[in-house]
Amino acid sequence: MANSQQMAYRAFTVVKREGADDFWLPIGAAFPHQDGEGYNLVLQALPIDGRVVLRTPKEDPEGPSAKEHESRRQRTPNRTR
Repeated sequence: MANSQQMAYRAFTVVKREGADDFWLPIGAAFPHQDGEGYNLVLQALPIDGRVVLRTPKEDPEGPSAKEHESRRQRTPNRTR
């Protein structure tokens, strides 16, 4: 199944933000069928607007979405109480 195959694409939803860069949120991955005739799309979340963007995976795990997420996390106060 999907776990035994190499990931062919990462799935994202792109959140448009006024006055800021778009936020690329990773939501899943696509894995090729063994016969090469299609893909299994495995999603961990669903986009609000119904649009999924598939991109080839990059070797660098610190892609734009990870950097943006870290930047937002540092700007957001800790609300654990």
